[in-house]
Amino acid sequence: MPDTVIAPVGGHAPAAGGLAKAALRYVGQTKATAVQVYVSNPRGWALTPGDAKQDEAFVNGCEDHGVTAYIHAALLVNLGSPTEATVERSLATLEHALRRGRDIGARGVVFHAGSAVDADHAEKAFATIRRVLPPLLDQAEREGWPPLLVEPSAGGGRSLASRVEHLAEYLAAVDHHPLLGVCFDTCHAWAAGHDVATPGGMTETLDALVTAVGPDRLRLIHANDSKDACGSARDRHESLGKGTIGADAFAELLRHPAVRGVPLIVETPSGTDAADHAADIALLRAAAQEED
Repeated sequence: MPDTVIAPVGGHAPAAGGLAKAALRYVGQTKATAVQVYVSNPRGWALTPGDAKQDEAFVNGCEDHGVTAYIHAALLVNLGSPTEATVERSLATLEHALRRGRDIGARGVVFHAGSAVDADHAEKAFATIRRVLPPLLDQAEREGWPPLLVEPSAGGGRSLASRVEHLAEYLAAVDHHPLLGVCFDTCHAWAAGHDVATPGGMTETLDALVTAVGPDRLRLIHANDSKDACGSARDRHESLGKGTIGADAFAELLRHPAVRGVPLIVETPSGTDAADHAADIALLRAAAQEED
């Protein structure tokens, strides 16, 4: 039976070989109650239409197992790029992911905040976001597509949002559109300089997040430890409790009122049998039950 006490907990599931076949096998291996998937090449612009039979099987399987689904858009998406072709491809990729999100019953589509790339393009980057993102969000609202969830980066590379405070400008750029939420990644926050490992640090970071975006914008959490030091700007995930953040920070994460009810996804290293993900999911679920 799915856990009905705590928020959904799961991980990034494979989709190769068939969305339903791969992702539902992952659910069985890990006892996940949430999954995140790619619906196109994560490192390319090619977009695939999906398979109606696999979509139907995935939706039915998620309903049967009490699983909440999310999509992660391709990693190339950058709405702040100085290259117009990249902006256009990014919009097409997000629209595709939103349509596929409707097809598979996803609760949100995660995308990276993006980068200005060049130092002199920062102001123009947000002007581009003001121009291109609200129409897509309006379309999503009309069509009944899932919300977009902006995810701050690990920092570096003229990032438009790495520290959680930067999200205030991102939300302002779309006039706080109701279909733009936030995905908070613990490894990214740590890499961007938030010391979430020190007692009270995770609470302070989440308080700053709520101050920046409001109490209802946090829709998903990527729970990842890190291989690197705080402020490294390096996005290298580690299994929970085995990295530089440590297990205590995740217990503190789950105590924060803004996190209550928000699904958690692990994107930590895992083998072909997903055993490491299963251990991370079990750790989070146990910690959440302790907080209840």
